Amino acid sequence: MSQIRPHSQDVPPQLDVGTPEEPGSHGERRSPLARFFGVLGPGLVTGAADDDPSGIATYAQAGATFRYSMLWTSILTFPLMTATQEICDRMAQATGDSFGKLIRRKFPRSLRLVIGVLLVALIVANVVNVAADLMAIGQGMQLLHAGPAPVWSGVAGVAILGAVVAGSFELIGRVFKWLCLVLLVYIGVLFVADVDWGQVLRGFAGLSIQLTPDYLGLTVAVLGTTISPYMFFWQTAQRVEQLRAEDLGGDKAPRLADRTPSAARRKLRNGRVDVVAGMAFSQLIMFAIITATAATLGKAGTQVSTAADAAKALAPIAGAGSTVLFAVGFIGSAVLAVPVLAASGAAGIAGLANKDWGLERSPRKAPLFYVVLGVGMVAGIVMSVISSDPIGLLVLSAILNGIAAGPFLVVMMLISRDRRIMREYANGRLAAVLGWTTTVLMCAAGAYGIWYTVTGG
Repeated sequence: MSQIRPHSQDVPPQLDVGTPEEPGSHGERRSPLARFFGVLGPGLVTGAADDDPSGIATYAQAGATFRYSMLWTSILTFPLMTATQEICDRMAQATGDSFGKLIRRKFPRSLRLVIGVLLVALIVANVVNVAADLMAIGQGMQLLHAGPAPVWSGVAGVAILGAVVAGSFELIGRVFKWLCLVLLVYIGVLFVADVDWGQVLRGFAGLSIQLTPDYLGLTVAVLGTTISPYMFFWQTAQRVEQLRAEDLGGDKAPRLADRTPSAARRKLRNGRVDVVAGMAFSQLIMFAIITATAATLGKAGTQVSTAADAAKALAPIAGAGSTVLFAVGFIGSAVLAVPVLAASGAAGIAGLANKDWGLERSPRKAPLFYVVLGVGMVAGIVMSVISSDPIGLLVLSAILNGIAAGPFLVVMMLISRDRRIMREYANGRLAAVLGWTTTVLMCAAGAYGIWYTVTGG
């Protein structure tokens, strides 16, 4: 999406070395499939975290309430979310900086203060999302007859916080990749449920759109849980963490300009493969959940108000074991998403304040990062224990993300077009068109989301 120009020939030749996400660059021959899985990282994790319990609940609501009529959103959002995440990934690779740090580089102090307020608002939305996801873990454990949901929500929150603070980024990233697989269960329902494929095609084409407040309000939630602003911060943060782990830059993340031309092209290509694969995975799961719930819960007229209601969508493939299967997916996706939510906002604040951040750094070296992360997690834990409407909270968090996405997309697009910061890796025409289209769409959705929330819709 941006044209690569040759770099200076005085770049040391040792910079053209392989990295863990660039297998095969040391000369060993590996199969195309092995090379593909080798480049998966931040893009896949971001895409899978996008299908957290908030996403699952929102998509289940869409399918159960309006059946196939919201499937057009999965077609619309795929190129848009892919473009925005590619831009985020390219910003990190081109500059070696996170989104928060790039905001500091781009904008004067007065505007940084305004963006800081928006970032605090995003962290509040993330806290609601964390609480909702922890409640989902509790609901999942309750479905497994393991005890009261609030107790498990609190235990899970404390355990995840401890693991994030004490564990290494490499271990967390490896666990994240494997947790992505639990979401594949929703695809299996499509092969055994009585899916009306004619209505699926009508839904894809947008022929069943309803211009009612509830339909449009849930559309904002679907857009918000699909194109969520925390994804922008996490994509850049995890990519920078990955770059820091290389042998090239020492404590700093090596930029594309620090590599030979061939290594830079390979790095950029691998990042794009990772992003496209992650977003495709995310949208496949989104399509599967909406379609499966439309064919099961929507056909039966079942309203989704509890996790047990949503679990019924898996009955065609699991029968009596559907609650167990749903619980495992609900718990796994929440464990995947909670650290992403907590760390993304913390990385944004620390970067904006020009302070050290990162899961690989100790709390002593990155105190602000861990304070913000810890406060957000603790607030989410408390909220998850005292709240009583998990599905409602999950959908509310999606609406809040829809409201918050627009302003951060404007910030992202202004940074990624700035050649002083991005140099030859600034947005090309395709990235600009898709990025600004996403920005306009999410600003409009956010404005409606505010009206819908204020009026009690």
